[in-house]
Amino acid sequence: MKYFLFSCYIILSSSVFCQNLSITLPQKSSLDNLIAQIESQTNYKMAFSDGINPKSKLESPITYNNIPVPELVSQLNTSLPYEFKIVGNNITVKQKTKEISQATYSLSGQITDSENQPLFGATIYIPKLKIGTTSNTNGYFSLKIPEGKYTIDISFIGYTSIKEPIAITKNTTKNFQLKESGEILQEVVIDQKNNATNIKKPQMSINSLSTQEIKQIPVAMGEADPLKSLLTLPGVTNAGEGASGFNVRGGAADQNLILLDDVPIYSDSHMFGFFSVFNADAIKSLDLYKGGIPSKYGGRVSSVLDVYQNNGDYKKFKVDGGIGLISSRLKVEGPIKKDKASFMLAGRSSYAHLLLADDENSAKFYDLNSKLNYRINNTNSLEFSGYLGSDVFDLNDSFVSTYGNKMGKLDWKHRFNQDINTNLSVFYSDYTFKLTLSSQDLNWESNIKNIGLKYDWQHFISDKIQLNYGVDALYYSFNPGTLKPDNEDSPINFRQLDKKYALEPSAYLDVSQKISDKIQLRYGLRYSLFYRFGPQDVNNYAENPQIFNPTFNIYEKATPTGTTSYSSGEVISHFSNLEPRLAVSYILNDKTSFKASYNRMAQYLHIISNSQSPSPVNIWTPSGPFIKPQLLDQYALGYFRNFNDKTYSLETEVFYKNIKNRIDYVDGADLVANNDIEQVLLNGKARAYGLEFLFKKNKGDLTGWISYTLSRAEQKTTGNTPSEPGIANGNWYLSPYDKLHNLSVIGNYEYSKKWSYSANFSLQSGQPVTYPNGYYEIGGIRVPNYTARNENRLPLYHHLDLAATYTPKPKKKKGWQSHWVFSIYNVYNRRNAASIRFTTNDDTGVNEARRLSIFGLLPSVSYNFKF
Repeated sequence: MKYFLFSCYIILSSSVFCQNLSITLPQKSSLDNLIAQIESQTNYKMAFSDGINPKSKLESPITYNNIPVPELVSQLNTSLPYEFKIVGNNITVKQKTKEISQATYSLSGQITDSENQPLFGATIYIPKLKIGTTSNTNGYFSLKIPEGKYTIDISFIGYTSIKEPIAITKNTTKNFQLKESGEILQEVVIDQKNNATNIKKPQMSINSLSTQEIKQIPVAMGEADPLKSLLTLPGVTNAGEGASGFNVRGGAADQNLILLDDVPIYSDSHMFGFFSVFNADAIKSLDLYKGGIPSKYGGRVSSVLDVYQNNGDYKKFKVDGGIGLISSRLKVEGPIKKDKASFMLAGRSSYAHLLLADDENSAKFYDLNSKLNYRINNTNSLEFSGYLGSDVFDLNDSFVSTYGNKMGKLDWKHRFNQDINTNLSVFYSDYTFKLTLSSQDLNWESNIKNIGLKYDWQHFISDKIQLNYGVDALYYSFNPGTLKPDNEDSPINFRQLDKKYALEPSAYLDVSQKISDKIQLRYGLRYSLFYRFGPQDVNNYAENPQIFNPTFNIYEKATPTGTTSYSSGEVISHFSNLEPRLAVSYILNDKTSFKASYNRMAQYLHIISNSQSPSPVNIWTPSGPFIKPQLLDQYALGYFRNFNDKTYSLETEVFYKNIKNRIDYVDGADLVANNDIEQVLLNGKARAYGLEFLFKKNKGDLTGWISYTLSRAEQKTTGNTPSEPGIANGNWYLSPYDKLHNLSVIGNYEYSKKWSYSANFSLQSGQPVTYPNGYYEIGGIRVPNYTARNENRLPLYHHLDLAATYTPKPKKKKGWQSHWVFSIYNVYNRRNAASIRFTTNDDTGVNEARRLSIFGLLPSVSYNFKF
């Protein structure tokens, strides 16, 4: 009998163990799909250990035909991050334990584009291990990886993504080059170019535009403009048509830190705002941080615009250029020594003044960009960056205004090992404004100069932790104004407003950390200091620099009781601030995530202006005895999602900003050439809050985005005592940069290889302004009476722009290549108000409002080429 039972057991066991089955699962299938196919074709039941999620996705497709169960289990143990084991009629599944003895190596390298330009922020990801990192400003990356065979994914916004197999058996250095157009490379899979939202990175409140996107957006004058393109993004507005500067989340233009190759630039426009200082041909990348700002950046409380120039091609010479109606540009780049040294030179100049019938008047500009690179060896390189730009505005030689930026920087990039990269920089920056008035026999000059030193380190601790840390110091020299007579007989006396000097040192630590597959963090701390020092004579006052006169309900200048003299190098005032930063992302799945951020920032520089748009004559002034540093606390929460295989992306954010020590001028203040500016300023605070929405279509012949912002920006400026009214009776009043509604719709359509079309529709609430609500007469002179500060608005601002690009020979990839751009700015001829002026009609004596409009319908054409 027992032999019979034993024989039955053997037969039954053999029938179980000898079963064959076939498995077919596509990529991204879940673990329970695999389980279902095994249980439906065999007598086995699956058993799970704690911690196993049956809904977990399988990174790679699975295909087996007529395979025995034991062999299937062996194959699954090799290819999946689980341990499968046959126990009787069950197959157990548990998480693989890491082998302590398994060797770990570094995978490092550099990510570049097709012109050998390093790509900052490219994503490097290992799907099998679910780990990844991003490249630094020099394109370098480093990952800690266990020994084994993997597939590596490299991606970057605006470029094709690649997937390549790689075997790790030792510390490995491997460089990758991303292409802008699809090409078939051996053993490399290329995905379609995609601008999908990065779900996993904790960084939020950042917008990036590629050079290609910038050149597709129609703008006035037909010139591709990086700064004007920013206005199509949520949370970014302008001060009016043809105006310079930009405002971010209700902040002023002077609250934006503008960096060109990490060097501060103090004026962002040419021709009073018609063009930006950035030549699109010379620009490699452009990133705008509106919140969640990494601790590497400091010195401003609204945003950081980080712009990098092209490095120049290391392999071959290239020429790019364009001819427009009022300006032309040319860029030349190539190797000085192949694969060793390169250069880039770009120039741009306007010639509208040559087309004027009156050759005694002119408005023109030029700028020059340069970049030199020298690779000393595999671990050391030198880099020089330069910029020179100038504007000239001339009215019959009686009024001549000249202003512009100069910048120079030298970098030493050193790589200690595969995990540590450093960058040591010294730089100089200068913004100068000059004015000649022949009728008054005077010359006026003002400037702000910078000398700086930075030392940045990037340290890859592990695949989960990356450190960025460094120190920097900026020396400032402020000349608010030098007044010189034009000749010896001039009635004007020489006058020098008090020059000011300051030093701003700081240190920072920034940590990127992966807590789990669901949670990633970026946190850090910046410690900034500011020293204001002599030589300078500083006024003393009995109480405050301003005195309120209750009889006339106005503020008057207080009379100084004396002065305190500070010698050269003697500290007048000093400040210090800790600036914590935090950003976190919670990943729901591969398509969706929530993000939150907080950052505190300090700003020690200020522009005192009574206009919404910064003008060349505006003067920068440092914090000191009467002007405190501005302090920002900003909070943001966002929801991010990709749809339909990343064809569509949605980004939504809510934010709240609170700013302390926001100064404002009293009514009737004299701001120009005022040596005692503290007498017309009051200290207050500001706040801004809102909702931002960005919906993008990333793939297909039709691409583009819709951005919308609903926001409010306000200020509150009380008096020095509770009995004083301050500004607007001490109540909250609209900031000059408040835009309740801000809508942009961008569309790009590739009709054929020869023709593509683009459109841009913009709509913004009108600027807050202060209108007179009546007048009274004194001695026959009419004196206007004004409403409360910024109680009125300019009319709604909107326009539609169209452009068409024609490429005669789209298949031509060598030699002379060209294309034409035809554009129409403001298609329906909307007369948007730059300002409204209230005057009295000389003929009728009736008061009337007169609207000043800059642009109506404006067609343009440009011819662009490269070879």
